[in-house]
Amino acid sequence: MSPDDGPDARKQAAALAALDEVRSGMRLGLGTGSTAHRFLVGLGERLAAGTLREVAGVATSRATERTAREVGIPLIDLPADGVDLAVDGMDELDADLNAIKGLGGAALREKVVAEAAARFVLIGDEGKLVSRLGERSPLPVEVLAFGADRTAARLRALGFDPAVRGGPSEPFLTDNGNPVLDCTVPTEGDPFAWAEALDRIPGVLGHGLFLAMAHAAYVAHGAGDVRRTDRPGA
Repeated sequence: MSPDDGPDARKQAAALAALDEVRSGMRLGLGTGSTAHRFLVGLGERLAAGTLREVAGVATSRATERTAREVGIPLIDLPADGVDLAVDGMDELDADLNAIKGLGGAALREKVVAEAAARFVLIGDEGKLVSRLGERSPLPVEVLAFGADRTAARLRALGFDPAVRGGPSEPFLTDNGNPVLDCTVPTEGDPFAWAEALDRIPGVLGHGLFLAMAHAAYVAHGAGDVRRTDRPGA
């Protein structure tokens, strides 16, 4: 495989394939991360060329907001009636299009926007495919700083192994000002049961389990062969 056929090229191929979902006049959810960045750049190029018009985006992070402004994507606040399409990367993806997201630190905002989208599309390369969620990636959990030790104890009781992102002395903070606990998940279990249990912990503000949310995924394989998978019934 040549350098041009590596992971960066595959990310680019997946991002460009998903751009074909965008139509003029759409309101878009704009994801965060390296693959989403490539989608933003491609979208900006189409807007500049005039092949797309009157598109507005909702940024899921300050980093995405900066990139969108740099490439000429008009930005709006998330409307009460949502967006037409949201496109974002993933850290892991299983065969049913369930995903772990949030290594870029924006899972909570990404989930708010994804839930508000009439259509939610994931993009990435074959390195993100797993047989079970948590196989290679930790599960990011955004927590309230107040009582964080108690929240971590609750997570351990569920079988997770939480670690403060950035370390206890200089924790990473999300754009919302909250720390993130990166959790190793149990080797067995039901992600839907995990999500339900996490949602019951008061100190958990959001987590990176995106279950039964994606309508489709564009995944680049090999030398840039992009395959679209649609979630049955989506």
